[in-house]
Amino acid sequence: KNHPFFLFPGVFETQLFVLFALFSPVLFFCLVFQTVQSHKPHFLALHCQEVGGKNFEESMSHVDNFVKELLSSDALKEYSRARVYLDENYRSQEHFTALGSLYFIHDSLKNIQQFDFKAKKFRKVVGKETCSETLESTPTLEKAKFPQDYFPECKWSRKGFIRTRWAMADCAFDLVNIHLFHDASNLVAWEKSPSEYSGTRQKALAYVLDRITDQRYEKLPFFVFGDFNFRLDSKKVIEKLCSDATMQTIRTDNNEIHKLVFQETDNDRKVILQIEKKLFNYVNQEVFREDNGTSLLEFDKELSVFKERLHEQEIGFPPSYPYSEDSSQGKQYMNTRCPAWCDRILMSPSARDMLLKPENEEKSIVYDNIGPNVCMGDHKVTQPHSLCAIVL
Repeated sequence: KNHPFFLFPGVFETQLFVLFALFSPVLFFCLVFQTVQSHKPHFLALHCQEVGGKNFEESMSHVDNFVKELLSSDALKEYSRARVYLDENYRSQEHFTALGSLYFIHDSLKNIQQFDFKAKKFRKVVGKETCSETLESTPTLEKAKFPQDYFPECKWSRKGFIRTRWAMADCAFDLVNIHLFHDASNLVAWEKSPSEYSGTRQKALAYVLDRITDQRYEKLPFFVFGDFNFRLDSKKVIEKLCSDATMQTIRTDNNEIHKLVFQETDNDRKVILQIEKKLFNYVNQEVFREDNGTSLLEFDKELSVFKERLHEQEIGFPPSYPYSEDSSQGKQYMNTRCPAWCDRILMSPSARDMLLKPENEEKSIVYDNIGPNVCMGDHKVTQPHSLCAIVL
């Protein structure tokens, strides 16, 4: 994926948080190893969504092999402590989220502890452990799948979150791996502003925030990063992209909208945009890449509802989705959805204060994506520096 990354230098010594969804294992190895060599993180976090991919029943065994290779790789030989959590139990519709959270601790980080949610106390992290299948009974994490009525259009959703809690040096914090609901139809997303899908994601994100800040445990700074599936306000974006165009509506025999065609009023009525349920074919993709697509950030509104609860560094990278899965087209978007910043790294106000405290003023904070010219799947990787986070 071409996701964003986040680097917060020097906050917890030097840490790296990396968030990704599945893509080419070879490219992933190269990407992680290059990042490790460049930033030498003390703490490396990998958050995965859609573990096993769409054909998870056939592919889950490959995930296990992939993790084994990662744990034994020479590039991570100085990370002798690790915790790997993979939700692979696809037979359980009630619980399966296909999320994976992987954490690697460098040998130079002497004192790090992980929270036991059942015993309600921190325990020293020693050695390497991998947990899968029944994560519901794993005491060192909290996991939940969103209620089915949150997204009734999808018969079997894999959306949810996993939380872990860590303590090192003089700070403690939560890391939350999250996957929110997608836009099922471009036509439905276009109908009104904001779209009904935006409301569904708002409800699910509020559910997560309420869970991780309730009274069961001490409230700590937290970082939430994953595939939020945030989309631009489709109706408003289309109005801007097609401000001088006329719209033709093509309907089915049942009088349902099948396709929208936007044509210029002159220039031989050139077609500039076509929209179907899973088609978003705009004539000029450069508008999403030029100046990192910042001219469209005004339509990135879904996070504004949580402005008192969540913060984000300034976005300086192009929309992270939907990139072409053709290996020769690393910068090209697919004509399936309107490009958007789906993959993000967010934080609580207390986490932001922790990063921006006076002693860190001289250390740069970078919020960017990696692999901008490389095909790694339909999402691009996001990462931060200092606390370096990558969203893939």
